[in-house]
Amino acid sequence: MQNQYSPHAPPPTRNGWRHIRTCARTRHTSSARLPGARAHGDARGRRAHAARRATTLQMALKLVGSEGYVCTEAGFGADIGGEKFFDIKCRYSGLKPSAAVLVCTVRALKMHGGGPKVTPGGGLAPEYKEENLTLLCEGLCHLTKQIANVTQFGTPCVVAVNRFHTDTDKELEMVREHALKNGAFDAQIAENWEKGGEGAMELARAVVKACKSPSNFKFLYDLEQPLISKMNIIVQKIYGGEEVVVPEEIAEKISNLEKQGYGGLPICMAKTHLSLSCDVTKKECRLGSKFRYKMSD
Repeated sequence: MQNQYSPHAPPPTRNGWRHIRTCARTRHTSSARLPGARAHGDARGRRAHAARRATTLQMALKLVGSEGYVCTEAGFGADIGGEKFFDIKCRYSGLKPSAAVLVCTVRALKMHGGGPKVTPGGGLAPEYKEENLTLLCEGLCHLTKQIANVTQFGTPCVVAVNRFHTDTDKELEMVREHALKNGAFDAQIAENWEKGGEGAMELARAVVKACKSPSNFKFLYDLEQPLISKMNIIVQKIYGGEEVVVPEEIAEKISNLEKQGYGGLPICMAKTHLSLSCDVTKKECRLGSKFRYKMSD
């Protein structure tokens, strides 16, 4: 087996081959509501890097036929997993998404609006469990940016608002209306965690409608561009930053990579998932503000 990304890479070890064989075995599971089976790939779900195997998607597409639909999780965050799915996964597999579902919650948007810090296991502050339209309104700009992150790839974006029992109708409707006014193809309230499949029927219909709508899928950058240029495109168009700050020693390594023939590869950025910026303490997103991203080795 030749490594498609580096023809000079050594062949896998014995343990490596064992892991490859394990990953190649598709696991079949049946739904609690339907008798059908689902194929789920990748023994190690590195969702942030859109690592679900393309083979699994191709197999699923064959199973459902030309009239069926295949859903896959591209990864958490349209700025992280989504970008990698579009620019790396789709580029190498040849797959083109018909639509994308952007999942959000009232609680998360309140946090991005400046709400109290959320600590795992520490309980939620009253702001997240009570109606607070002002706080929610402050965080909606984050949703606006993530919708733009999806639509700039030419893919229709359907927003799914996962409903918690503490969310009020006014809060949910505020999120839905904002999404529709800011580029979303459709926006629906998802209650499948409580009601099962019946709670996601409207969302499913919206996704089917989006898949049938015109799509003009495109990549964010060309592979022929210099590595630094591709990084800057991701920072500027996806994260909303100004530029990548590259220390001299790292710039030299990047130059060596290009000289060795790796300049034509796509970029797999690693950044925090807790903020659009590179600062984990900055939750809110102020459109028009600029950050500088310092690269580390």
